[in-house]
This record gives sequence, C-alpha cells and structure tokens, in this order.
Amino acid sequence: MDPLWTTTVLLVPCVVVLTAGFFYLYGAVIGLLSKTSVRNKVVVISDSLSGLGKECASVFHSGGARLILCGKSWEKLVELADDLANASDPTLTFPPKLVLLDFGDLESLPEAIEEILECYGCLDILILNSSMKVKAPAQTVSLQMDKLLMDNNYFGPATLAKGVLPSMISRRTGHLLLVNSIQGKIAVPFRTAYAASKHAVQAFFDCLRAEVEEYGISVSTINHTFISSSATECPSSKSIWSLLYTKKPLGVSPDEAAAEIMKTLSNKRKEVLIAPSLPKMALYTRSFFPNVFFAVMAAGVNHAAASENM
Repeated sequence: MDPLWTTTVLLVPCVVVLTAGFFYLYGAVIGLLSKTSVRNKVVVISDSLSGLGKECASVFHSGGARLILCGKSWEKLVELADDLANASDPTLTFPPKLVLLDFGDLESLPEAIEEILECYGCLDILILNSSMKVKAPAQTVSLQMDKLLMDNNYFGPATLAKGVLPSMISRRTGHLLLVNSIQGKIAVPFRTAYAASKHAVQAFFDCLRAEVEEYGISVSTINHTFISSSATECPSSKSIWSLLYTKKPLGVSPDEAAAEIMKTLSNKRKEVLIAPSLPKMALYTRSFFPNVFFAVMAAGVNHAAASENM
C-alpha cells in the first residue's frame, strides 16, 4: 500500500478527533467562564417560578450570584429558595432574596421595585423572562385580555426596567436581558395580541440599548421559538405556519435557554436568536420578500381551516 495513502488514512481520523476535542474544551471553558462571571453579582429574575426561571435560578445560585427571586406566589418562592439551599453548599452560595412581583398588577410595581432595590442596595443584572400567552382569532379576544397581555408582556417589563435604571446609571454599570419570543420579530395568525405585545417590548429594549450605552449599561434580547420542558413534544397542528412554532425540535429546553443566557451575559451580545433554519428563513423572507411571507401565512390559515372541516 502506498505510504502516503496510509499516512492520510491514519491522519484524517486523528485530525477529526483533535478538532472535536478542541471544540469540546473550548465549549467547556466558555461555560465555566460564564458561570464564574456572575459570582457575587446581584441578579434579579422577574419570573423565577417558570421552567426557565427555575433553571436560571439554579444556574445563577450555583454560580455564586446574589439572587433576587421574583414571582406571583410567595409559597412557591419559598419552596424554590428551600430547594436551592438544599442543593448547594451554603459556604459557596448566598441565600436568595424573595420579592412578590406581578406584572398584571401595575399599581403594585413601584412597591416591588423599591423592595428589589432595598435587598442589596443595587443590582447588576436584570433577567426579564415573564410572559403571558394567548392563542385565538383576533375578533374573539376581548379588549380586557388585550390590555392584560400588554401589561404582562410590555408595560410590566418596561416599568421594571425603568425603575432600576437610575441605580444602574448612577453606578455606570448593569445588564438588562430580555427573554423574548421570536414573535417579537415576526407574527403568525391567531396570536395578534401576543405578537403585538412582543413587538412592543422588543422595540422598547432596542431603543433603550442605544440610550444607555454611554452609561456602560448593556441591553441584550434573546428571541426563541419555544421553551419546553419536554424533549419529545410534537406539533399538534397540521397547518403550514405551525412549523414556525412547533414545540420540538424547533423549541429549546430550559437548560439550553439558561446556558444561552449565561453566555450572553458573559460576552454581552446585543441580540441572540435561538431558532433552527426554518424560522430564521421565515425572518429573512419577512424582511426581503414580505408578499411571499404573507401568502404563506394566509395559506396556513386556509389549510388549518380545511383540516378542521375534514
């Protein structure tokens, strides 16, 4: 056998293994640096009781962050704090602070913001992961529901961000991170109010990013397709546009999303899109070929209606 051929055959697997090993080590180092980057930082999670919120709480707590956990239920917050304490070394972690926070009750926000700022006197990171979803034809959604969606998905996060900004500006440091749906970029049928609220909050933080940059404050947005606790969930809808919103494999699990949040806080990326090829293609189509995008959306609605009548 030709010695050159033999050398090549042996060399290729070695190169593949070494390359894979390099990327594995690189990912491990980046992950480790991401976790250590939050040590001693004051971190507020707006919805600690959701699947993503609990995962973030666990990751930040084990990373040595000074957590302020927010949520609508005091009993569940206490339970979460106990779970975190039981799963960690008390000599390496800080006991979480708990604050009741309900974006659906805007009148209670000033008191909640004051309580958040009193916990440690300042904060370094604000994770805005609260969200309320509604799926229905536009004409069936009441104005009251529209307002409730806007309160939870736009006015609440905007009010909380504006409430903590003076503290960040005075210290000339801080990081605001919005966990937003991909529907902050595009919209699919039967989610009019939800998509409207997500577009609104996306625009708010996009504008805010430029306004606070001079103060050393970072603003990041993460747009995802769907956050699911199950890796085996399958789409139930037969419509064409449902492919943009299926839970798996187009969605992400809470641990994947939490890892992306840690990475984004570490590298201070301004915008992150967690989506596979098809939703990304839909975004580009919406931008460059809007008529094609609108036609596909309409065809999806017609196809869904036809399926229901069969």
